Amino acid sequence: MPRALLSLTDKSGVVPFAQGLVARGFELISTGGTARTLREAGLEVTDVSQVTGFPEMLDGRVKTLHPLVHGGILADWRNPDHRTQAEAAGIAPIELVVVNLYAFESTVTAPHEFAEAVESIDIGGPAMIRAAAKNHANTLVVVDPADYDRVLAALAAEVPTSFDPLRREMAAKAFRHTAYYDSMIGRYLSESAGAETFPETLTVGLRRTLSLRYGENPHQSAALYRDPLTPGGVVRAEQRWGKELSYNNILDADAAWELVADLPAGACAIIKHGNPCGAAVGSTLAESYKAAKASDPVSAFGGIAAFHGEVDAEAALAMTAVNNFLEVIIATGYSPEAEDIFANRSGWGKDVRLLKAELSTDDPYLTLRLIRGGAVAQTSDEASEADWRVVTRRAPTEEEWAALRMAWRIVPHVKSNGIVVASATGLLGVGAGQMNRVQSVRLALEQAGAGAAGGALASDAFFPFPDSIETAAAAGVKAVIQPGGSKKDGDVVARADELGLAMVMTGVRRFRH
Repeated sequence: MPRALLSLTDKSGVVPFAQGLVARGFELISTGGTARTLREAGLEVTDVSQVTGFPEMLDGRVKTLHPLVHGGILADWRNPDHRTQAEAAGIAPIELVVVNLYAFESTVTAPHEFAEAVESIDIGGPAMIRAAAKNHANTLVVVDPADYDRVLAALAAEVPTSFDPLRREMAAKAFRHTAYYDSMIGRYLSESAGAETFPETLTVGLRRTLSLRYGENPHQSAALYRDPLTPGGVVRAEQRWGKELSYNNILDADAAWELVADLPAGACAIIKHGNPCGAAVGSTLAESYKAAKASDPVSAFGGIAAFHGEVDAEAALAMTAVNNFLEVIIATGYSPEAEDIFANRSGWGKDVRLLKAELSTDDPYLTLRLIRGGAVAQTSDEASEADWRVVTRRAPTEEEWAALRMAWRIVPHVKSNGIVVASATGLLGVGAGQMNRVQSVRLALEQAGAGAAGGALASDAFFPFPDSIETAAAAGVKAVIQPGGSKKDGDVVARADELGLAMVMTGVRRFRH
């Protein structure tokens, strides 16, 4: 009689699976709560302690760590030496290992004490999974309840032609399972110990949350993955309405959400192709949206709108106006009336994706960008006003300070070379992704038009020459904010003084590549 060892934290589907194993002639071996669940379902179960001859010890820390268990899992029964040694030691084969692990992820992503996290680290489970995965030619390993039906079908096949590929597939999945698990433990303990941000090896476990129809272009495949230890973000958003999200939708929604989280409550931000084309704060969300759209109505068409607040009926009606089209709307919530407006709207309203998300925080987190053959990692771009200083003879007025802060909040979300022209209440013009800063300045001022007069201009990096300051002043800009740090800072400041501009240097560059 073949033997199956079952030891599970997630017991979903285990009873019908175990019943299927018994129907196929398996003896069930189990531990603790899993054995109890199976017995309550009327199944006959052998406790692991009966196999090993030892009771569970040390509050359950030691129960399966025994040669009679691991020998049965690891022995290669095709090898005569293994068979001889195992028989001499009284070790019987274990042909199937069904194990998933202590809920470490659930523990550390909820309120907890450090001791609870430590006790949620599974030892015996990973050992059995890895042993079975290594010896998958003899011992089939199953870590995911979603695979139970496939395994039963393969076991039942008279000529299981797919069984060997299935064994290898399940082994690969098992190693991914333990690698993901260990990556969370490693990161959690590193953070708890105050270890360096970039250790000698970096392991980041990601869980797939969404399979996408295609990637950036239709010929590319794609999926969305979530980092369990980094809270917030679009990746955890709840889709309330609309067709499925695309790869580009997710990237733009993330850009919009990160920007609007940096803006005051009641703000709206509109993103197109990864760059802001509108941002504003009005007396209502509807007014914020209208003002944000007015920044660049042409680019706003087909964009992504994000709201720092709950979308109400007035805002929904503003977005469903004639000749208006949005791919995604993301907000902290939607009133029932707002959802009804989108659900009952004909045309584009039937397809627009409504996402509900928690506001992102300004807590630093690790960012990763994969490149061919590796990755670059960095801490997220979080900055304060601590080092800001007025460097011109004229200090900004109160209104200019408000415009400078608005522009500086937006410019980190613009691809370099990034220039933003803003008023106290919103975005007026953007120059993004140009190979030289002067061209970005010209584009931002051109988009701002007459609105640039009296506005503020932000640059994500220093001005190497005074020419951009001259161009801004000619358009009526009255205040400039920039990091500083150029060898020509003195010339730039002197020219700003000659032109009557106020200038603030932040000491912090805000590139976005």
